[in-house]
Amino acid sequence: MAKIAIDIRTLMDERYSGVSEYTLRLVSELLRLDKQNEYVLYYNCGRDISDRLPQFQQANVRVVGTRYPNKLFNYVLQKIFHYPKIDRAVGAADVFWSPHINFLSLSNQPKKFLTIHDLSFLRYPDFFSGRKNFWHRAVNIKRLAAGFDRFIAVSENTKNDIVGLLGVPAERVDVIYSGVDESYAPVNNVDVLEKVRSKYVLPGKFILYLGNVEPRKNLVGLIKAYTELRQNNPELSDYQLVIAGATGWKIAQIFQALYASPYQDDIKFLGYVDKEDKPALYTLSSVFAYPSFYEGFGFPPLEAMACGTPVVTSNISSLPEIVGSAALTIDPYNTRAIAEAIKQVLSSPELAENLRQKGLEQVKKFNWEAAAQRYLDIFNRK
Repeated sequence: MAKIAIDIRTLMDERYSGVSEYTLRLVSELLRLDKQNEYVLYYNCGRDISDRLPQFQQANVRVVGTRYPNKLFNYVLQKIFHYPKIDRAVGAADVFWSPHINFLSLSNQPKKFLTIHDLSFLRYPDFFSGRKNFWHRAVNIKRLAAGFDRFIAVSENTKNDIVGLLGVPAERVDVIYSGVDESYAPVNNVDVLEKVRSKYVLPGKFILYLGNVEPRKNLVGLIKAYTELRQNNPELSDYQLVIAGATGWKIAQIFQALYASPYQDDIKFLGYVDKEDKPALYTLSSVFAYPSFYEGFGFPPLEAMACGTPVVTSNISSLPEIVGSAALTIDPYNTRAIAEAIKQVLSSPELAENLRQKGLEQVKKFNWEAAAQRYLDIFNRK
């Protein structure tokens, strides 16, 4: 039996996004599968947030928290003084797993594993705010990576970046695909659909984007593509564009594109969407458009597929690897190509149905139990 320590600081977030949801699902699945090893889940916060953290009730689990103010903990204690050694703070762990890049100081004792979701901040720093770039420079991913034994990449694309940008030997990187939550499925309950339609004041027909509102997601390109679609296809004038997701950084250009569009009244920003409402939102949409410039994995296209929604997405980074032949893939730098692909789906019921069926099959390849079992195999590997 081994003691496995897991850094669950991402679960301190009030609103979960990709990495937080990834951590919660994998930790939950690991604890469901493994009754033999001892688990210690570590977090830090200057105030008591124990009521916000998920409750893990398994007999082989302990949750350990420290109460340092986060900035002091990250920038002073961890970065400068390398204190406390987190694996010792939880009591001499045999295995330490960090599901995300973060400030970390560890002893030499445990086998150390780091999951890297993407290295977009190294490839495209202009996509990030000054504050985000400062944080990434302070963490110093190259130095951080030097302290880990093995790495988990969420896609082959991310593995290639780990090898190419960090200089990690390929044999030290395992690729484990994420799962798709089983809550994402076509919603057939009319009352649920109408409740979500009413809650967000949704139009009758719409093209959907769901994800963070930030430069990397190419929402400027999507708004311009929607404008082209409307200008060149009057028969599609009853389709509006709905952009859902929490507002991030560097959004001025996105809203400049909005205000420059003659169809701005048909472009609706929803803001953050509650997780329980997402399946109905996907189901209600006619096509899901996700022309992102870069993704380490890309949950939203798979979530849309799981809900039976046809997908148009980018032909770069990890997205072709994840969606396979079940989506229309386009050059995200070509707004005409984005508009044309959306038009094809909206104008051809046969194509839309074909993509729907392919999408429902594609998502079967992404399973949380299988992912957790792969992690266990790697943790237990001698």
